[in-house]
Amino acid sequence: MVSEVSILRELETGATPESPETRPARERIRQAVQPAVSTQSLHAYYGTFLALRNVSFSAEVGEITAIIGPSGCGKSTLIRSLNRINDLIPGYHIDGRVLIGEQDIHGEDIDIPSLRRRVGMLFQRPTPFPMSIYDNVVYPLRLNGKSPKTSLDEAAERFLRQTALWDEVKDRLDAMATGLSGGQQQRLCLARTLAAGSDIILMDEPCASLDPIATLHIEELMRDLRGLVTIVIVTHNLQEAARVSDYTAFMLMGRDRAGELIELGETSTLFRDPVDRRTEDYITGRFG
Repeated sequence: MVSEVSILRELETGATPESPETRPARERIRQAVQPAVSTQSLHAYYGTFLALRNVSFSAEVGEITAIIGPSGCGKSTLIRSLNRINDLIPGYHIDGRVLIGEQDIHGEDIDIPSLRRRVGMLFQRPTPFPMSIYDNVVYPLRLNGKSPKTSLDEAAERFLRQTALWDEVKDRLDAMATGLSGGQQQRLCLARTLAAGSDIILMDEPCASLDPIATLHIEELMRDLRGLVTIVIVTHNLQEAARVSDYTAFMLMGRDRAGELIELGETSTLFRDPVDRRTEDYITGRFG
């Protein structure tokens, strides 16, 4: 992957087009060839307030898609619409479609708990359960029915190794998860999400409350999971988006303060040579 330093340096030195006539001639919003999750003409409302206007977003299977944009532009509303967690907010409703593969997640045959196990989520602040490290990891497995202790032990080790936690916690699996550091808690939540069988993982500012070392661990894990799961990450950190993502979506608050999808494309291309002048203005720091 191209270094985020080189991408941002080119932007700062004016390597991107400077006039409307020289904007690149390609589609402004790329649609995934094999979408793991997508929206079609999505309008999202909180009561009568329109939060998202006509958003057609898609994330490629097995890839990492970052969503960037200034505060209040609808990034979190979009990502939380992908597993219906926004349904918990009174007055929230949508027009349009949200699809997992080709299945409409608002269809009558959708089992919401199953949907949320398949489409897992990490939040800005880690959310370990108030139980042991071991019990956090195996909790979703126990929900699925009784499992032999040996199977649970094997699963706990497998998912803790997958999230680079095993060597740090293997001698204190019975300790309370809330006693871990913030970065360890976030990795534990990721292990729990993987144990639930999620093949799509939504991350809403997962590193915002972490120090640089903990952030590095999370980013490394994201890269390690590429090809195994689909990741959609909301981030305010442009360097982070450039470091970890294959594709980047840029959102902006449009008329009536509704969030709109301005551009979506390959990360290296979008950062170097955006189609829309507003994208260039944001990533070069002219506003936002």
